[in-house]
Amino acid sequence: KLRCEPIKMSAYSYEQEKRPIGAETFAGPALFILCVVCAIPLFWDGLISLGTAWATPEYSHGPLIPILSAYLFLREMRMLPPSSKPVVDRWPGVIVITFALLVAVVGQIVRIPDIITYAFIIWVAGLVLVSYGFSRGIFFWASVVHLIYMLPLPQFIYWKLTISLQFVSSEIGVWFIRLMDIPVYLDGNVIDLGEFKLLVAEACSGLRYLFPILSFSFIFAVLYKGPRWHKAVILLSAAPITILMNSFRIGVIGFMVDQRGIEAAQGFLHLFEGWVIFGSCVVILFLLAILMQRLSPNPKPLADTIDLDFEGLHHQAAKITKQVATPALIVATAVTATVTTAFVISPQAERAHVLRDPFALFPRQLGEWSGSSQLLDRNIERILGADDYYASFYRKPGEAAGVDFFSAYYHKLTEGQGIHSPEVCIPAAGWEMAKLGVSEITVEGSGRGAFPVNRAIIEKGLNKQLVYYWFEQRGRQLTNDYVAKAYTIWDSITLGRTDGALVRVITPIMPNERMEVAEARLHSFLKEALPILPNYIPGNKETQRTAKSHSTAIVTE
Repeated sequence: KLRCEPIKMSAYSYEQEKRPIGAETFAGPALFILCVVCAIPLFWDGLISLGTAWATPEYSHGPLIPILSAYLFLREMRMLPPSSKPVVDRWPGVIVITFALLVAVVGQIVRIPDIITYAFIIWVAGLVLVSYGFSRGIFFWASVVHLIYMLPLPQFIYWKLTISLQFVSSEIGVWFIRLMDIPVYLDGNVIDLGEFKLLVAEACSGLRYLFPILSFSFIFAVLYKGPRWHKAVILLSAAPITILMNSFRIGVIGFMVDQRGIEAAQGFLHLFEGWVIFGSCVVILFLLAILMQRLSPNPKPLADTIDLDFEGLHHQAAKITKQVATPALIVATAVTATVTTAFVISPQAERAHVLRDPFALFPRQLGEWSGSSQLLDRNIERILGADDYYASFYRKPGEAAGVDFFSAYYHKLTEGQGIHSPEVCIPAAGWEMAKLGVSEITVEGSGRGAFPVNRAIIEKGLNKQLVYYWFEQRGRQLTNDYVAKAYTIWDSITLGRTDGALVRVITPIMPNERMEVAEARLHSFLKEALPILPNYIPGNKETQRTAKSHSTAIVTE
């Protein structure tokens, strides 16, 4: 006879089936810690750059982002359902980690800290997928994506956004001032109140509020328990609310200056208004959520629609220490250690020695053109961030007008520095871009063939000017910011160089003067300036001189 009795599956045997050998040891936590420690040297430069960015007012909210992401992570861990079967989809995380390490290596080679910090977030996402598997790890997407808010924007995007927001904030701010029956005139980013003039500087663009408010709206949308379209409205409304409130702040400052004098725009009052506007933006987001709830078919109190429960988070944090020594985690740790070790022990690519003359030696006499150099305002110098620059106004006997020549040189265009395009700076000074396009010009007698330039006609009232500008980068003449950035990355790898410059020439278009005459005036000046320009902005052969060198030169790395 065969006796059939029910077999009781012990909890131990089920756990053995579900968890690999070594789960009850410290091998899992040790491997996890080792993986993190091995990654630090590779991402170190990016993390240092991140700390530097956090020291600026625009990104001072940065240190709070990892803390808030950790809260989202523990909250999501509490809501994560237990696995009912063995986790077998950890290997996609290993692929993500490998990709992130390769991106970080590229960032180190081209010496762009931003690329390294982006790679760090990808690496964190890969580590989550390795720890929990792809199908469960994807549940933590919000906490990982939120880390993006701690990263600084690339400089060439940051300045375009800053100038654009300055212009928008100035326009709306002046509209608020006019609502108060105060006569006001806007000239670019300068608000003219008659006796007083206010400059809407980059600090007033609204970015100091926009970045933290965007982060707040993201967390608010995640914690909000309501329809998805409610969440989308909360997330998308943050930017316009911030811009509108910052413009209102500018309008209030203009009103107070008109009533009490310029002291009302300085000191504590200016700072206090900033904090009031930030708090107002947060309150408006809450009011928006309340309004959407009131308009819903089944309205609920706002307190019931926001998950702010902190209970039991320490128990979830303790679970992080119970990592399992899975084959995927072993491979991820080995790959991280191997790539980092190879990076550390491999010789660093040498930077090319760039030999150039300082702009202080740029001739004031170019043929028949006589120039008088100028110094920029200190605030403009700080915003420009150039390592060397030259601004001068040249005149020639017999010419109806002169030529304004400007060039800014940067030793490194990959480590936090970026060229400011006149496309966004000229409108900020009150000039309107009546026409802008790319033209290929040939300057006879300059020793240079045809090359492209950005050609613009700008207007302010009845005044018109003709503008040429281009990016002079290691022997190339480029007209597009993004193409210039791509070539900088390429030349960093192939030439070991990341230097470059902006060249800009402007001449007035006199009343009743034909465009061809103004064009010929710029060509006449460039005929004298272009042959000596490589002395100050080196071409692709940095030690080569196309003109007789001056006695003093600068060697940079």
